[in-house]
Amino acid sequence: MKVTAIMEKAKDGYYSCFVEEDLPGFGLAGYGDTAEAAKEDMMKAYQEIKELQKEEGQEVPELDFTFRYDMQSFFNYFSFLNVTKVAEMAGINPSLMRQYTSGVTNAGQKQYDKIRVAVERISKELSAATF
Repeated sequence: MKVTAIMEKAKDGYYSCFVEEDLPGFGLAGYGDTAEAAKEDMMKAYQEIKELQKEEGQEVPELDFTFRYDMQSFFNYFSFLNVTKVAEMAGINPSLMRQYTSGVTNAGQKQYDKIRVAVERISKELSAATF
């Protein structure tokens, strides 16, 4: 079953990761100090649900996750990305980009689209790269 997990940074500084689709008989979410910790918490919860359901003779579908991030959680999770370089690739002022990634200000749709295109370009380049 294909599902989308939403990764967000809350106003209190913590991160949440949750599946937006309705799942059969259970919900799925995780929380943490970092985006990675929230994802790990959600995946641990999924494993625990599978074990509990198995003990009760019920089946839990295998989930195929796609992750959708808000900007703060994306750059927190993929912290190896150089925010300044991504800003340059997107044609955005690096200082403004740091404000977006820290949550000081929100990117408008036009700026968001520029960043998305730059990240897609990075993804394609990495997919084609090898050692």
